[in-house]
Amino acid sequence: MTNSFANQISYSDVTPFEVIRHVSGKTVDIREMDAVRSNPDADMGFAAGGFVGHFADQGAQQWTITSNPENRTVRIRLGRKGWRDTWGNRYDMCGAPRRFYDYNF
Repeated sequence: MTNSFANQISYSDVTPFEVIRHVSGKTVDIREMDAVRSNPDADMGFAAGGFVGHFADQGAQQWTITSNPENRTVRIRLGRKGWRDTWGNRYDMCGAPRRFYDYNF
């Protein structure tokens, strides 16, 4: 297994985790990474409408992602439905950390 990161997929939001330890071929310990928005003033194309409004260009968001040894460790397992933790959260194993926040919800 060469993937060093596991991004948690929560509907449309994505949160980065780093792989801490490979327990077995189907079990991995991971730790959440710190993600800080590096361009909070970027124009994401806000337009009034709906309940409040809509962000048309959410792809403009950029994040600075760093490791934090103080964050808790979570164990995930590979099953029929992919990588999951004890609470049923889904993870995507990949070679790079990714953070995305859906401002339209």
